[in-house]
Amino acid sequence: MTRWLDHDEMAAWRSLIETGTDLFRALEADLAEHGLFQGDYQVLVYLSESDDDRLRMTDLAGRLQLTPSGLTRRLDRLIASGLVERVRSGEDGRVMLAVLTLNGRRLLERTAPHHVESVRRHMIDLLDRDELRAISSAFGKIRQHLDDHDAQGGHR
Repeated sequence: MTRWLDHDEMAAWRSLIETGTDLFRALEADLAEHGLFQGDYQVLVYLSESDDDRLRMTDLAGRLQLTPSGLTRRLDRLIASGLVERVRSGEDGRVMLAVLTLNGRRLLERTAPHHVESVRRHMIDLLDRDELRAISSAFGKIRQHLDDHDAQGGHR
């Protein structure tokens, strides 16, 4: 028997669906002023946070939740723009690495303050600490459930 959503459950679900898309669209528009998409920015951030500004392609794909071909498509534009390089690992020639270039680092350093301000303007500064903690807790539970589901061979 279907357990239909009650009023509060439906309000939470619709709020997520209706607001999430618009929030990401607003953040994306702010990044576009710097010639980046949200996915591009994520790549630059993940590489900048890694040892020597590099990650194995498989690890980067996992963090971005992309297939290998999806990552290749995402990186192609960044590589063509000189923001990222694809290089073979010196330790294991079978392994390909994505490497943040100096131009990529400079663009990230110029863009990051604007992106953080956008995140603050569109979300963080609208909420109090309790609301931020509640969002973090709620999405942490959802993330854990999805990770556990995937680990058990589930499909999203």
